[in-house]
Amino acid sequence: MNDKKIGVGVGVAILNDEGKVLLGHRSKISGSELGLDNVWALPGGNLEYGESFEEAGAREVLEETGLTVRKLVVRTVQIDKNEKAHYVTLGLVANGFDGEPQILEPEKFTEWGWFDLDRLPKNMYFPSTKLIKKYKKGVFYEEER
Repeated sequence: MNDKKIGVGVGVAILNDEGKVLLGHRSKISGSELGLDNVWALPGGNLEYGESFEEAGAREVLEETGLTVRKLVVRTVQIDKNEKAHYVTLGLVANGFDGEPQILEPEKFTEWGWFDLDRLPKNMYFPSTKLIKKYKKGVFYEEER
């Protein structure tokens, strides 16, 4: 019997007035279920029981950054997996936000920064990279081979 489970997660693209996306640097000890640390990532996390995708995205952003996001829209869906985990990841885009990014979970993130969508850091969390690429192309979902 296979005891591995599939998770559902959300990643939230928050763009500022200059069109730059907010990314957080995940610490080496952040404990990502996909086993990836010391990378830049969108804010996000796991869907909790009873939550909508939008509720999960707003909660995760608030918990991780202190930002209050306005109207979240589901823009992408993808499968993210490796030998450690298998996730269905929903990409949401915020239509505005209030506040300034803060380090509220220092065990997960060491800093927040704004990045040009065409000049992302080299050490990106692969689910965030996929989400941003799909968003830029206007693709909701594409089968991966």
